[in-house]
Amino acid sequence: MESNAYIDEAIERYSDMVYQLAFSQTGSRYDAEDVYQEVFLKLVKNRTAFVSEEHRKAWLIRVTLNSCHSLWRSICRRKAHTLEGSGQAIEFVLPEETQLYAALCKLPAKYRMVIHLFYYEQMSVRQISQSLGVKETTVRSQLMRARNMLRVNLQEEGV
Repeated sequence: MESNAYIDEAIERYSDMVYQLAFSQTGSRYDAEDVYQEVFLKLVKNRTAFVSEEHRKAWLIRVTLNSCHSLWRSICRRKAHTLEGSGQAIEFVLPEETQLYAALCKLPAKYRMVIHLFYYEQMSVRQISQSLGVKETTVRSQLMRARNMLRVNLQEEGV
């Protein structure tokens, strides 16, 4: 188990990234908070020594994505989602932000993920590839497809 200072530093450095990635994948503030807690609990319990800061960041991204996928696979989660809907009211300052968010929500999860990592986390294609365990060409293709889908979604919205 890692020292408290190490855990505190990891939370300080990566808390926004983990939460935002979880939110982008789940679309729910409550689910994102659950995933966030699960990820950092796993970090506390983790006994793997990270060889670099990039390794730790990649591990956190992978655990976040795996936790989101586990949440979606849960039968209980699927039933709750159909009964309650997302129930989230997100407020944006500019109308364009609202339209962009709506267009992003229409994307399949794998495309939202690469868009989030590339634009919000400012990760390179190589870093995304390593974090997700896929080829760089796959990441580039997903980014291209996601951008095209966003363009179509935004045109449909009249933006």
